[in-house]
Formats: sequence, structure tokens, C-alpha cells
Amino acid sequence: MKVSVEMSYYPLHDEFIPPIKSFIDRLNEYGNIQVRTNGMSTQVFGDYFEVMDILKNEIYKSFENPHSVFVMKVINADLNIVN
Repeated sequence: MKVSVEMSYYPLHDEFIPPIKSFIDRLNEYGNIQVRTNGMSTQVFGDYFEVMDILKNEIYKSFENPHSVFVMKVINADLNIVN
């Protein structure tokens, strides 16, 4: 099953850009998912189990920073439409 996930990451401290960039960079290291980023969110597309395993691990790493918030939407469809 293919899924599309849209998420926003909010590290709640003064230096918020480096943790966000690190999270996105780590996602981009995986060859089995598609990652698209814009100024408001990051979208991840791929197989359900692969995407969820990757997000589980990478969100856990981000939670090493105190007070990190993730907001996510998940749909059971591949919305990776390139215009």
C-alpha cells in the first residue's frame, strides 16, 4: 500500500533551523522514499511500512532535542504528482 505523509516539525527552542534541516537531510538519505519539501511542510511518499519505519526512527532521533513537536497527516494513496 502506498502512502503520502505531510508533516511539520517544530523544535521549541531558539535554534530551530538546524534540527529541521537535519531531519530533512536524514530523510533524503533514504532511496526507497520520495521526499518533497517547501516552506511550510515536508511530504514523504512510498510504501506504508517503509515510510512508517523511517519516520518512526527519524522522529525518535529528533525527540532527542527537548520539546520537539511533529504535526502529521497520512493518506493511504500516492499523491506524489509532479507538475
